[in-house]
Amino acid sequence: MARGINKVILIGNLGKAPEAFNGGCRLALATDESYKDKHTGQMVPKTEWHNITMFGKLGEICMEYLTKGSKVYVEGRLQTDKYQKEGVDHYQTKIIANEMQMLDSKPQGSPQQAAQQPQQGYQNQPNPTYQHPQQRPQTSNQPNPRQQNNMPSDNFDDDSSIPF
Repeated sequence: MARGINKVILIGNLGKAPEAFNGGCRLALATDESYKDKHTGQMVPKTEWHNITMFGKLGEICMEYLTKGSKVYVEGRLQTDKYQKEGVDHYQTKIIANEMQMLDSKPQGSPQQAAQQPQQGYQNQPNPTYQHPQQRPQTSNQPNPRQQNNMPSDNFDDDSSIPF
């Protein structure tokens, strides 16, 4: 028998600054959509709010780089917690994130923070084999073979050449 799938993928904006707690951080993420009203024919905007929880290194990165209004991609799973308040059962559904990608085109904050911010997604499981291209050791002073053959280089630091 097949197992179920519990996966959530969201792209949205932070409604407030991340909140730290022992072992991670919490986010309030807003996603927007709109629908056409049957009676008026007007587009009606609708905002949905999501409670996101990040643990470990992912939570640390969240606290360091994200601010109110930051656009992020979040991937995780749904979890519903039950608690009692004044003898009444309450339920809260949240998303436990296991991956996050910052989508803002320009990092917010000081130039020092911008220089330190890697342009990659973040996961709770570290990838020790990945090295950012700027951190890779230079093996020789030979020109790039693609440049010798009049082929485009792999330098993607200049966003002005991207066609979209």
